[in-house]
Amino acid sequence: MIALDTNVVVRLLVADDAVQAERARKLVAENQILIATTVLLECEWVLRSAYMLDADAIGRALEKLIGLPQLSLKEPTVVQNAILAYRQGLDFADALHLSGSREAECFATFDRTLRKRSNVMPDVAVIEP
Repeated sequence: MIALDTNVVVRLLVADDAVQAERARKLVAENQILIATTVLLECEWVLRSAYMLDADAIGRALEKLIGLPQLSLKEPTVVQNAILAYRQGLDFADALHLSGSREAECFATFDRTLRKRSNVMPDVAVIEP
């Protein structure tokens, strides 16, 4: 199994460097792949800030990526739920935080925007301390 860094995943998704994109595609096609949750978090940031993609485009790209049969995630349920919430308007990092906190009684934050948008994940109570 080979774990991928953000730059390999981004090349695979955007193919803006033909040589690197082909090397990334070949690596993924020929191996079992592991992607850490933190790599996906960084990928979202790169795709949004450097490539100016919107949440829907990023969500579709991440869903396509995690659907590859040779790909494993460190936290598959957390990531899948986070992508769904992200596509419904929650910040991706916040969606990962909430999705990863489901076993807790609640999630405490001073972030008003997160509290307001957290209704897309109704099974996680979000409170202000």
